[in-house]
Amino acid sequence: MNTCCLFRKKIMPVLFALALVCTFLGTVGTYAAEKEQQPEFQSVEERRLYDDIIKENSRLQDERKDFGMKQKELKTLEESVDKKLAEIDKKLVELKSLQKKVEELLAEKSAQELKKTQDLAKIYDKMDPAKAALALAGLDQQLAADLLANMKVKAAAKILDQMAKQKTTELSTTFSKPKLE
Repeated sequence: MNTCCLFRKKIMPVLFALALVCTFLGTVGTYAAEKEQQPEFQSVEERRLYDDIIKENSRLQDERKDFGMKQKELKTLEESVDKKLAEIDKKLVELKSLQKKVEELLAEKSAQELKKTQDLAKIYDKMDPAKAALALAGLDQQLAADLLANMKVKAAAKILDQMAKQKTTELSTTFSKPKLE
């Protein structure tokens, strides 16, 4: 075997494989620069394989760029979501604080109403039963029942005795039902 055949059959394929590996790893420049540096091909099949590898390398580089851009977009979206979640958490804390204040105000209002009802019950307790019965008959049914509940039992009984039977029944029914607030 002469040196030319040995070079073509043994050394040339190794050099070609080395060139392909270098190309695949991205060590060769752009496609145009690669065309200028293309080795001499022994067959059409070698040229086709070389071109396929160059195209695949270019496609992979494009995919890497797209992947990098998508990673940046995802990072931006993630930061935006984190920011929105922080805002929501802040609003939630504010709402809980406001809810607590409202509950405190409602409890205070309820205590004030109870105090006023108790004070008014004391007034009705000391009134003449006939006049108290007449006054209670004109009040809201729930308020009248609350006033009777806060009175002494004897005074409430005397007032109810002075009322019409139907009104007494209505107040007794309202008084016996649990109050929902």
